[in-house]
Amino acid sequence: MKALVWHGKQDIRCDTVPDPEIEDAKDAIIKVTSCAICGSDLHLFHNMIPAMKPGDVVGHEMMGEVVETGSSVTKLKKGDRIVVPFTINCDECEQCKRGNYSVCERSNRNKDLAAKVFGHTTAGLFGYTHLTGGYQGGQAEYLRVPFADATHIKVPDSLTDEQVLFLGDIFPTGWQAAVQCDIQPTDTVAIWGCGPVGQMTIRSAILLGAKQVVAIDRLPDRLSMAAAAGAITINVDEENAVERLNELTGGKGPEKCIDAVGMEAHASSTVDSMYDRVKQATMAVNDRVHVLREMIYVCRPAGILSIPGVYGGLADKIPLGQLMNKGLTVRAGQTHVRRWTDDLLRRIEEGQIDPSFVITHTASLEEGPGMYRVFEQKQDSCIKVVLKP
Repeated sequence: MKALVWHGKQDIRCDTVPDPEIEDAKDAIIKVTSCAICGSDLHLFHNMIPAMKPGDVVGHEMMGEVVETGSSVTKLKKGDRIVVPFTINCDECEQCKRGNYSVCERSNRNKDLAAKVFGHTTAGLFGYTHLTGGYQGGQAEYLRVPFADATHIKVPDSLTDEQVLFLGDIFPTGWQAAVQCDIQPTDTVAIWGCGPVGQMTIRSAILLGAKQVVAIDRLPDRLSMAAAAGAITINVDEENAVERLNELTGGKGPEKCIDAVGMEAHASSTVDSMYDRVKQATMAVNDRVHVLREMIYVCRPAGILSIPGVYGGLADKIPLGQLMNKGLTVRAGQTHVRRWTDDLLRRIEEGQIDPSFVITHTASLEEGPGMYRVFEQKQDSCIKVVLKP
């Protein structure tokens, strides 16, 4: 089959690789009908996340049609149309039973390696390094789905791929980021980063009833999309985010702050971001945490910080004194996708939201390597790429 394969830093190719096979009685195989390039795929593209190996198939946002099932699979049959969450979950361990699917105790087949790095294992993820199981990804013609009875979202034929594809990652990721903030009708919610996850977060915060939502970025096309949803926008190339947020909140700061940027923050004009870039380039730290510092500084005392953005490991000069003395609450994590998807699928079916609004580019799988470049460099007003294997 054809698949997008990681060969090293900024080197993803469309190769011919062996078709996936049933390896366990709980597996299913799907024929991928749509998949997407995620912002966190760029961290792999830039080789910022450890434990990738040449030959790994990338991609963790995908859907398709079931073509084969293992002997123990009871909830799926050939021909079913499913979205596959990027977090692989067993539904049987203590964490899954609590709804904490992204820290499933059984799905990471490299859990000993993960435990050495994180202290305890986290869930297996598709196409996202051997720290999370080394599973092949879904930017491919076919995909093996482990724990298939648990790791799927069955979708109706009445909805298009484009309407439901993002149930596998960016929609529940944006939703969880907003829900973690316990949004109240009096709240100002500030969101750093207006990429695909940021766009879903903005709409989620609005659906959850925030008084005002403020979107922060430096790219006009992204800010225009955020404004179309009803957000107040701040272009950091034109104005100071902290000063503007204080102005919008009577000097008190936003009650809730969300980091939809993660480890590769671009704030090249600030001293702290230049410091981060130098230390990251010399491998002294993993992450650039300008956004996190700014959130801690501007957030209203007793507020909440939510972090859906991906971080890789060690960071430097996080202002713990401000965090502690202001009594801020920090909530972070990979997305517990299936915790949210029944509700989100219902909202799509009822017309509350159509996540396809975020798609700016559709291409073939063979065009995928080029689309990584377009997405990375924000060419042609690119915000979200969908690939059709």
